[in-house]
Amino acid sequence: MRLGLQVPNFTWPGGPEALGPAFGRVARAADETGLASLWVMDHFFQIPMVGPVEHEMLESYTALAYAAACTHRVRLGALVTGVTYRHPGLLVKTVTTLDVLSGGRANLGIGAAWNEEEHRGLGVPFPPVAERFERLEETLQIALHMWQGKQGRYAGKHYQLDRPLNSPPALSRPHPPILIGGTGERKTLRLVARYADACNIFEMGHDAIAHKLAVLREHCEREGRDYADLRRTTLGRLRLARDGAERASTVDQAVDRFGRLAELGVDEAIVSAPGEPDEAWFELVARVADQLAPVTPTGR
Repeated sequence: MRLGLQVPNFTWPGGPEALGPAFGRVARAADETGLASLWVMDHFFQIPMVGPVEHEMLESYTALAYAAACTHRVRLGALVTGVTYRHPGLLVKTVTTLDVLSGGRANLGIGAAWNEEEHRGLGVPFPPVAERFERLEETLQIALHMWQGKQGRYAGKHYQLDRPLNSPPALSRPHPPILIGGTGERKTLRLVARYADACNIFEMGHDAIAHKLAVLREHCEREGRDYADLRRTTLGRLRLARDGAERASTVDQAVDRFGRLAELGVDEAIVSAPGEPDEAWFELVARVADQLAPVTPTGR
C-alpha cells in the first residue's frame, strides 16, 4: 500500500512570486519522503470544491516539468487531464517529453473533463458528455498507437492523424502508465478495463468503493483483462496532527484508514493536504507511509 500526493491548491503565502520556490519545496519533500507519486490538477481556473475560481492555478504540464527538475524518483502526473483541453497527438507528445526528461517517471492521467466554466472562459469547445467520452476513447487509442511506435494513419470520428510520429520515444516500458479518473459504471470503468493501467476513484465510503471495484472487475472479465493487473487508486484529503486536533487525524488513525482501503484492494491512496503541505505535514506522512509499506492490498 502506497501513498501519493495531489496538489490542488496554489493559494499559498507570498503570492505568485513565491510559488515557484514553494512548489519546488513541496515536490522535493514528496520525493524525499518516499511518496509514490506527485500529481497536480489539470484545471486552468480553481474549482469550486477547493476555492474561489479566481484563486491561483498553475497549468499542469508546465508545473510537472518544473517538478521533474526538482525530483529524482517520485512519479509525476495530472489527476486528471481533461480530454478536451489538448489535441491527442500533442498530449501524447507532451507526456512523452515529460517521461523522457524525468527519466521515465511520467503518468498519463486522463478523464472526460467536466468544468464548463473554464472551457467557456478560455474559449475551449465543450461538447456534450457523449461526445467527450467518444473523444476520450479515441485519445486512449491514439496514445497506445503512438507509444507502440506506430506511424500509420489514425482515422477516427473526431481525430485524424496522418503521421503520428513520436520521437524521441517514451522511456517507460511498455509506455507511461495510463490512469483513468472517474467512477461512471457504464463508460468510465469500461474504458479502464479496456485501455488503462490504473483507475482513480474518490474516497466515497467503503461500501461505495467496494461496489465500484466490483463493477470494474466485471468489466475486466468481459474485456478478457486480468483485474489484478490494474492498479487501483483513490483520492481524498488528509489533515494530520500529532494530537489528533479537531478535524485532523493522528498517524495511527491515518494508518487505519488506509489499511482499510488496502483491504478493499486499493494499491495507492492519493491525498491532498489542507493548504500548502509543510515540513510538519510531510514528517507525519512519512510515518504513515512507513507503517503502510508492508501492507498488501487484499481485495484482488
